[in-house]
Amino acid sequence: MLETVLDILAAIALVAGGLLCFAAGLGVVRFQDVYLRMHAATKAGTLGLMFIALALVFAAPGLEIVIKVILVSVFMIITAPVGSHLIGRAAFRTGTPFWQGTGVDANCEPFREGAAEARRSAERD
Repeated sequence: MLETVLDILAAIALVAGGLLCFAAGLGVVRFQDVYLRMHAATKAGTLGLMFIALALVFAAPGLEIVIKVILVSVFMIITAPVGSHLIGRAAFRTGTPFWQGTGVDANCEPFREGAAEARRSAERD
């Protein structure tokens, strides 16, 4: 009885993880700019991987598997936002344009008229 419940939980977690990974891939292909794409890849991809790892815990329970799953999950939670931040920062600093539907705060210093161009020319000098 317990094995059947664990198999059902593993199947549910595996399907949920697969759907989230599919959504991440679809977001990378379909979203309009680099900022939206990195958000889709980071959020859905990390959560999808964690659901797939959880399915592994249900399918093959054991202390060694649980420890590995925890380590992989912590590694992804720590590294994915850092990588995403660096990609976004590099895109912003090189002047990658935003999608026209993106809301921008005009009072924010980096978005003021000419601020990005002045910053880029100062960095080149």
